[in-house]
Amino acid sequence: MKRLHIHVGVKDIEKSVQFYSTLFGVKPSKQKTDYAKWMLEDPRINFAISTLTKTTGVDHLGIQVDEPKELEEITERLKKADLGVYDEGETTCCYARSNKAWVEDPAGVAWEAYQTMADVEVFKEKTEDSDAACCATDDASESSCC
Repeated sequence: MKRLHIHVGVKDIEKSVQFYSTLFGVKPSKQKTDYAKWMLEDPRINFAISTLTKTTGVDHLGIQVDEPKELEEITERLKKADLGVYDEGETTCCYARSNKAWVEDPAGVAWEAYQTMADVEVFKEKTEDSDAACCATDDASESSCC
């Protein structure tokens, strides 16, 4: 099954958690000092906020899947759009281990397709480019985060 993902960059995590918890009628399913996520069923959405984005507002959109086959199908559809899909593969980002692919739509909005395999205790793994955000589009230096 698929779930729409929206990631919003915020300046104040506490005020934003309070606002979105009121809007959604529930507390986040995951909350850290710099990140919060709501896994909503109605509407079926994975809504995340963090203070770790380069700007405030909508950072990126995505489609979260449950099964590897679903991720493969979506990734193949993205490749057919001929917009330069970046297959990130397995990564640690947003306190989760996931398998991801990225693309930018014609308007420049970053989209990710991903399957989360497990929760982890770190926002991202340390890499050679530790200044880059955890999730990459086609240009790692201009990466956004999940």
